Amino acid sequence: MNEPPLLRLVALVALVGTYLGLGLGRVPGLRLDRTGIAIIGATVMVVGGVIRWDQAVAAVDAHTLVLLFGMMVVTAYLRLSGFFALVTAWMIRRTTTPAGLLAALVVTSGVLSALFVNDVVCLVLAPLILEVTRQLDLPPRAYLIALTTSSNVGSVATLVGNPQNMLVGSFSGLSYRSFLVRQAPVAIIGMACVFAAVWLAYRRQLPRVLRTAPRREQIPVDYPLMVKTITVVAVMLVAFLAGVPVALVAIAGAACSLLTRRVQPEKVYREIDWGVLVLFIGMFVLTGAAEASGIAQELLAAAQAANLQDTAVFTVITAVLSNLVSNVPAVLLLKPVVPSLPDPTRAWLLLAMASTLSGNLTIVGSVANLIVVEAARKHGVRIGFLEYCRLGVPLTLVTLLLGWLILISLPA
Repeated sequence: MNEPPLLRLVALVALVGTYLGLGLGRVPGLRLDRTGIAIIGATVMVVGGVIRWDQAVAAVDAHTLVLLFGMMVVTAYLRLSGFFALVTAWMIRRTTTPAGLLAALVVTSGVLSALFVNDVVCLVLAPLILEVTRQLDLPPRAYLIALTTSSNVGSVATLVGNPQNMLVGSFSGLSYRSFLVRQAPVAIIGMACVFAAVWLAYRRQLPRVLRTAPRREQIPVDYPLMVKTITVVAVMLVAFLAGVPVALVAIAGAACSLLTRRVQPEKVYREIDWGVLVLFIGMFVLTGAAEASGIAQELLAAAQAANLQDTAVFTVITAVLSNLVSNVPAVLLLKPVVPSLPDPTRAWLLLAMASTLSGNLTIVGSVANLIVVEAARKHGVRIGFLEYCRLGVPLTLVTLLLGWLILISLPA
């Protein structure tokens, strides 16, 4: 049987190696992505005896997985029905200037990301925005950066806006409504900052008026499916606001959406990001192993030494960690620390805010950014790292400061 010091060493090596790999996004010389890295790290913890198999299974937070899966299913039906394409077309037809189109895009992306998972919103809207900017002879990079930054900012408003918020909701016990009341002002002011930052950065490239009128193309829409899914979403929102557990609402919405004769289930399942779900499972096991090995307690002691009780310090540390190892691992890394802080509820809110808004710092700061960049590359549009940072860094610093001021001012 392994001695405790050896178990501690195995846990430390696995944890550090996994977080280093997550920060890099890959392992040099191997074809591994973040999901594969998390799987290997979790397996080392179990096989190495750091955490028992039954403990590893118990460490997986089923509520978060069910919530994420349910939202993916509902969003998949909206996408297959043509809802997102129809919303984009409606937005374009009601704007007459490039600045107006920019503002409409920021609001649309932000609101949709608050209602649904922001990564999915970027995945759907990026190709549409590329086509629109090509038709209207507009600089595509301006609108693509507006899309990804506003989707990150807008997603901070709700517990279902992004995966890290879902984790915070599961761990904190905050209701959908109480989270929305406190974070909605952060999202609204943040979206205003996004518009101002993009307009200032690209104003010389934007014409005063649209040079060409958008073509009125026929959009393939399955109206019965779309009406049914929108009805499901509306009922879900009412249930969220009424205080029904969000995971239960999400899976019930997914189940109702699956009751249809119009779409083959295989089409829906292909829309699910299974890699993200598996990544979460691996990270849950890693976190459970860190707690079982005592590393979490050492992290708590280090947090006290770093004065994480100070909300400003806590916000900065969260933002830095989110850019080093990505936002979901950062939330899981700080999970054991938050309950020990003087005001845990406010700390959970700050954790959700900082881990989300810090995703706008660099081009690799969030999955949404990478989705948009990759979609642009496929269409021959290159968004450079430095070009993005010139906008992303000041935007992130300003929105983090404003978010921190809002959340420390409101009653927790």
